[in-house]
Amino acid sequence: MKPGYVALYHSGELERRAQVLEARLGSCDICPKECRVDRLQNEPGYCHSGRLPIVSAVCAHHGEEPAISGPRGSGTVFFGNCNMRCVYCQNYQISQNWKKQKLKEMDCHTLAERMLCLQDELGCHNINFVSPSHFVPQLLRAVVEAVPMGLRVPLVYNSSGYDSIASLKELDGVISIYLPDLRYASDRWAKKFSHVPDYVARARQAIKEMYRQVGDLVVDESDQAQKGLIVRHLILPNGLAGSGESLTWLVQEISPTVTVSIMSQYMPVHRAPRIPLLSRKISVDEHKTVLRLLTDLGIENGWVQELGAAEEYLPDFEQEGHPF
Repeated sequence: MKPGYVALYHSGELERRAQVLEARLGSCDICPKECRVDRLQNEPGYCHSGRLPIVSAVCAHHGEEPAISGPRGSGTVFFGNCNMRCVYCQNYQISQNWKKQKLKEMDCHTLAERMLCLQDELGCHNINFVSPSHFVPQLLRAVVEAVPMGLRVPLVYNSSGYDSIASLKELDGVISIYLPDLRYASDRWAKKFSHVPDYVARARQAIKEMYRQVGDLVVDESDQAQKGLIVRHLILPNGLAGSGESLTWLVQEISPTVTVSIMSQYMPVHRAPRIPLLSRKISVDEHKTVLRLLTDLGIENGWVQELGAAEEYLPDFEQEGHPF
């Protein structure tokens, strides 16, 4: 299955969309924060990011869902900074350390070359953009640069779910696999623990748009993802994730056949140890409750991370889940 971005490149549509997105950086509305700063002149808004993408790491990642990582790994581009401020962020060193991350700016041509290295030298199954919501124009420009170099693997958009619908629409036909979080069912907790007062509506709208573009998960003969939506849901202690409401919404508003990845890896890191509601790992009962929800709702497609699989804190989630 040839990725759609190849045809979009040859028609000139990919370049047109990149230019549209880049122009929006002049009064930035790339993510839901809509700071309206001039990032073309490197004015920092909420994400502390300017004209160039910040690339914290590029690697073959073997700890994603089995359909993403496969035997050769997912070619992962970890973008720096973030448009959220999760107090329990496991990658806070790259998401909330803006001065240090500024040193990791990379031009889009170099990023394109790194993507080709992941594909050709490391043999990765896909290119996986992690935390891309505030770098959509730069992501698309790198793809424009990479196609004539021979880029041909599926692209994965791996986000918090706090995404702009307008930006996502420019990725229609470009992204093969969407891998968003569905983090909260309550804006009260989203505001308190991630500093986003409008997360629920924004994430649900984004997931609907993602599903409209790519539909249910499609895998090849080797069970490697080629196209489709996978929704991640991180179980939080004390029911803060609203798992029942979120999973019910997915079944009723997206699809009964939606692919879900249940993540049980929560650890009280960053600021969480000082916050009573977040200062412990999830319990066995909390884990079992979500497993029962999957059965009750008839969710059959996806993976569940075993409780205790991440006893030792691993910032890049090197624990694979198991199918359910």
